[in-house]
Amino acid sequence: MAEWLHEAGIGEERAILVERGEIIAARVDWGEMLRPGFIGPAQVIVKHKGARRGIARFADGGEALVDGLDPAVTEGATVLLRITRAAIAEKGRTKLPQARAAAADAAPSPAPSLLEDLRAGPLPVRSVPVTDRTFDEAGWHELLEQAQGGEIAFAGGSLLVSPTPAMTLIDIDGTLPPPMLARAAVPAIAAALARLDIGGSIGIDFPTLADRRDRLAVDAALAEALAGWKGERTAMNGFGFVQLVARLERPSLVARFARHPAGAALRTLLRQAERVPDPGVLLLTAAPALRRAVPAEWEAELVRRTGRCVRWHEDAGLALDGGFAQAIAA
Repeated sequence: MAEWLHEAGIGEERAILVERGEIIAARVDWGEMLRPGFIGPAQVIVKHKGARRGIARFADGGEALVDGLDPAVTEGATVLLRITRAAIAEKGRTKLPQARAAAADAAPSPAPSLLEDLRAGPLPVRSVPVTDRTFDEAGWHELLEQAQGGEIAFAGGSLLVSPTPAMTLIDIDGTLPPPMLARAAVPAIAAALARLDIGGSIGIDFPTLADRRDRLAVDAALAEALAGWKGERTAMNGFGFVQLVARLERPSLVARFARHPAGAALRTLLRQAERVPDPGVLLLTAAPALRRAVPAEWEAELVRRTGRCVRWHEDAGLALDGGFAQAIAA
């Protein structure tokens, strides 16, 4: 039976759904306050005339797009809102979180943690310490490489997953004849949706298939592969394009890592530091930009968790994701 495994790292919760030793789904939470399930008061700063939509600002200064406002609500009023979708970072801008008016009997409350959210679901959940090797054994590093690079190999070709302002695009490339390449890509696409936590609008650019029978065969294969997936899809058009639409609550792993590479690299480095087995002072070697990005409270948490002194060495020749941790003599 599939089981969720959960780790609570510094600045990050992560979880993988494992079945028969392989990762079939993954979730990452960086602890943003305005994420699905958060309920809190906010001031309406924009109310669109003749509509129930607007923009509201919370006490911490964060803003959200609001739908479902009472027609009697005016600009300046304070209303209780529930966040339904987290902020989605895009190239050059960030889409604001989305919110709706909370139920009349609702009370302010923080969003559930990733662990709480998983435990509310139907599958078993097991928390493991960061020093455990279960994530690695299931293929976490391979998944991380796919999320950071957006490239997923399959027999005969590869997928390139690209987050864009309009949708997540999946391009297919390979050396097989187009009908064979399209069908070979289907299982990889279905797996990637859950493994990379992809939702919202998704465009799949299959090879152009001139024969309608080939297009119907891919449609049938895709329908079978997506059985149980909660979303809608179009049939393949004459140019090989298929669109999927699913509920969007948070950024995919690809979008998160692509838009926040320093944040992703820093969390990975701190996780490595927690797992250094040798005794001694922890020495973290990183690019100067990464060192500057370390919140003081995260470094203090690393000291608390490991019981060690922490030193840093800045190496301008390292890429953001090239940092490493080791133990040295005091």
